[in-house]
Amino acid sequence: MALDRSVVAPEAVGVDPHRLDVLLRRIRLEVDHGPLPSAQVAVARGGRLVAFETWGEAGPDTRYVLQSVGRSIVAGVVWKLIGDGLLDVGEQVAAIIPEFAPNGKEAVTVEHVLTHTAGFPFAPLGYPKMLDREQRLAAFGRWRLDSAPGSRFQFHLTSAAWLIAEIVERRTGLTFAEYLHERITRPLGLSSIELGVPVDRQPGTVAPMIATDRTDDDQDPDPWGPWYLSDPRVLAAGEPSHALVATAADVALYFQALEHSGLWKPEAVVEGTRIRLTEHPHGEQIYGGGSGRRTSMGLFVTVAGPDAGSQLPSTGSPLLFGSAGAAYQLGFMDPESGLSLACLSNGYPLAGYDHSRRGTALLTNLANLAADLAD
Repeated sequence: MALDRSVVAPEAVGVDPHRLDVLLRRIRLEVDHGPLPSAQVAVARGGRLVAFETWGEAGPDTRYVLQSVGRSIVAGVVWKLIGDGLLDVGEQVAAIIPEFAPNGKEAVTVEHVLTHTAGFPFAPLGYPKMLDREQRLAAFGRWRLDSAPGSRFQFHLTSAAWLIAEIVERRTGLTFAEYLHERITRPLGLSSIELGVPVDRQPGTVAPMIATDRTDDDQDPDPWGPWYLSDPRVLAAGEPSHALVATAADVALYFQALEHSGLWKPEAVVEGTRIRLTEHPHGEQIYGGGSGRRTSMGLFVTVAGPDAGSQLPSTGSPLLFGSAGAAYQLGFMDPESGLSLACLSNGYPLAGYDHSRRGTALLTNLANLAADLAD
């Protein structure tokens, strides 16, 4: 079942080599003559890699903090449980995790959590409490609703994934990290994908986060942005939806595995990528709101749908799914073309996200070039 990491000629799987060359040169430009300290990109189709390149201060074995790109991997874990009959999205979370029920949260369903409509987008669970399961469960009980479950679409930055991790443990007897490794990444041979990398194994293996706009050594990054993961202890704590690390090759092949490995029931992947809502995300732009386009949600993945919101490409099909990650990262799979992409970097603005006109255009351009590679 292990996937082949060797790179084949793009023509062998119907990828246009000239368009691929344009995409790779465009990304490399941001490293050679732009702000990025390094970048890594992989493109795959038909279960095979057609490109895997790394530029700048990194090597092919370097792993990157995936940020929101990792949500597609979290989603795949959930879809496997659904396909194996271990989880139903209509279940109430409190029926699975009784500790979660206090403060009127009994009506929250698994589907609410997976579609960011559960009603507690900023429920707190920080370091070091996140390290201890009993403290996490106590925090779940203290959380309060900001809106009625199902009434507001607002990205739950970390709270949703912590609940997903606990649901996985209740239904499988394995921690999320153990289940991901034992049941998915090890059988597939995707060894670079890891959650909770110990502090002593991070140096030299995980690309450190580097500010692209630092002008003053006394400047501090926004502690509420992705910079909280620059602390090796926090990265090791393993917050599920952002702290996953991997190479671009393994992310692109993970997307391919959803379609080609036989590890997932096809109907579960279809159900996971089926659009549940198409709305403008609520909240501030820096936290995923304030978008000019509506966002379509499947089960813990954004789907291109009618508007291709949340920085997904508009050149792919409406079935394309994945996620952009702060600040210059993107991962997606297009079931119609069979193409998958992972574009990763360790360069970040001090604010954590780049919502400048150039930053927005850069990710849009890269996404559209990538989704247009198939013949």
